[in-house]
Amino acid sequence: MAALLLGAVMLAVQLQPVPSRPAVYGSEPGQQELVGKAATLQGEVLEGAAPNGSAQQLPQTIIIGVRKGGTRALLEMLSLHPDVAAAENEVHFFDWEEHYSQGLGWYLRQMPFSSPHQLTVEKTPAYFTSPKVPERVHSMNPSIRLLLILRDPSERVLSDYTQVFYNHVQKHKPYPSIEEFLVRDGRLNVDYKALNRSLYHVHMHNWLRFFPLRRIHIVDGDRLIRDPFPEIQKVERFLKLSPQINASNFYFNKTKGFYCLRDGGRDRCLHESKGRAHPQIDPKLLNKLHEYFHEPNKKFFELVGRTFDWH
Repeated sequence: MAALLLGAVMLAVQLQPVPSRPAVYGSEPGQQELVGKAATLQGEVLEGAAPNGSAQQLPQTIIIGVRKGGTRALLEMLSLHPDVAAAENEVHFFDWEEHYSQGLGWYLRQMPFSSPHQLTVEKTPAYFTSPKVPERVHSMNPSIRLLLILRDPSERVLSDYTQVFYNHVQKHKPYPSIEEFLVRDGRLNVDYKALNRSLYHVHMHNWLRFFPLRRIHIVDGDRLIRDPFPEIQKVERFLKLSPQINASNFYFNKTKGFYCLRDGGRDRCLHESKGRAHPQIDPKLLNKLHEYFHEPNKKFFELVGRTFDWH
């Protein structure tokens, strides 16, 4: 019993009150309530401790995006590590006002129960492109480690469209062709939201206003699909996790056409909604996409100091 109480106290010590920047913090709706709930967070953790000594902890790592970049695959692969406890669903705390206004106490209750030595991780890919999120995350924990997984921006656009298209198909609702979104008055429709989500340098600038680059690890989503083990090794090192994930945890499924996971003799693949074939698109239009992203990609490479094998 004494050991259990000591573990709970140590957990409470780990969860410090929310750090803030007095010049700006509290200026947004819901932030005053956030501070108030943070003040009682230690008590909530103690009350929520499980009999085995585990408790819900605020995430020490967040997968911030990007949408259709491979965030689910990254989370599932990272969950192979015994020292990782992952939130099952996308929480949307920092980008949805109805969630953020409920404060850190609500956020804490969305987290999985974990042991003191485990790293709690949540992923919400909409965070990367949401303007308010970087400041809000920084206000919670300026030392948090962030994971950003990106893929070829043109491919990401097609994947973005494909997801929405199948969502409509499942509901037996019609949906326009991708050309109707990408082309307007004979030109590329630069107002298409899927295009804006792929302007990585724009969104990265916003994150770098609050976090140094060393706090953000960029996972190459295209390489993660082709050869996941080396990319996961880099993630382990960034998160300062012991090297527990092995090449034997991955096997290529010829039927699905991508890698699946093997964990303790149990095989599992991503949901059938992952890896869907993209729509057929006119090669000329695809070239227009590649040309459109050429300069933005260069700006992003300069911003982060590395290049990616994108068109």
